[in-house]
Amino acid sequence: MEIKIGVQNTGRELVLESAQTPEEVTATVEAALKSGGTLSLSDEKGRLIVVPVASLAYVEIGEPTLRKVGFGNS
Repeated sequence: MEIKIGVQNTGRELVLESAQTPEEVTATVEAALKSGGTLSLSDEKGRLIVVPVASLAYVEIGEPTLRKVGFGNS
């Protein structure tokens, strides 16, 4: 699933693909917000993304859009 993280005072958002369910990601985000520390998520390639909670603008949790490849796809 695709996760987009908006960071304050930054023009770009962080985008990662995760194998976690939306419920697991939501629980992780809520726990990070309650603790006031950092939000830590790992992507499908095993990379760890750590963002200070104070810098979070938003977290968007959703399914990835499937890209069509080939001729005749519109």
